[in-house]
Amino acid sequence: MSKENKTEKCGIVMPISKCDGCTPEHWKEVYNILCESIYDCGFEPNLVSNSKDVGVIQKRIIQNLYNNPIVVCDVSGKNPNVMFELGLRLAFDKPTIIIKDDKTDYTFDTSPIEHLEYPRDLRFTKIKKFKDNLSKKIEHTYKESQENSNYTTFLKHFGEYKIQNLDQTKISSDQYIIDSLDSIKERIESLKSNHDNNSLLKYFDEREIDSRIIDSAVGEFCKIHGFTDIYDVKPAGYKKDLIEFLLNSEEVKLTNNTRKDITEMVEFMTEDLPF
Repeated sequence: MSKENKTEKCGIVMPISKCDGCTPEHWKEVYNILCESIYDCGFEPNLVSNSKDVGVIQKRIIQNLYNNPIVVCDVSGKNPNVMFELGLRLAFDKPTIIIKDDKTDYTFDTSPIEHLEYPRDLRFTKIKKFKDNLSKKIEHTYKESQENSNYTTFLKHFGEYKIQNLDQTKISSDQYIIDSLDSIKERIESLKSNHDNNSLLKYFDEREIDSRIIDSAVGEFCKIHGFTDIYDVKPAGYKKDLIEFLLNSEEVKLTNNTRKDITEMVEFMTEDLPF
């Protein structure tokens, strides 16, 4: 891709919370490495969970998985969310590059697709080579997808399929906020109904936290700062403000939780859990 045109986005699908023994800090380092490689070949990195859109009903992840002209997916640790998002991208049959660290085994279903490998210890010399290879792979894959009308990443190897376009419905920002808060409430109810299998609810129970109190406080925080939902807190860098807000909430104070408890809980809420 031409260095003069940096408007095209390259989506990123990867773990962001603790996974397979790797810390969130480890994944931040991996994310920075991917961003450098993506910038080097003239694209703009775009974590698929990010979005500036407010008035569109479609979930941001689905839209980005569908719309981004090329996506890099890190399957290291075989994070369930990552594998699900990879499956969606492959179902759309759009340009996709799969990467993994050298400690992660291949997955049977995607093993026919070439995987670029990098060292989990992020050793400089090997990472430098990986970054160069990834930049070249992105550029080549994108070019091939643009010039070859029969290009396929995965799906068309198994037959001819027509991918349905995603519809978009415009709504007001106020309605979007209401819908998002309702969605949070529904998720909490779903968490309650799956008590034994949900680590976040177990976390609440172990510390005698009433999830309704937390939900109410988080909802109030989002309203004050103009966020649509809890996922907006992370990219906006408001985690510390949210922690302080919860600690100063009269209702939350009644739960007798320490700063450490609240901090850990916010990390849970703004990472990979279905909250």
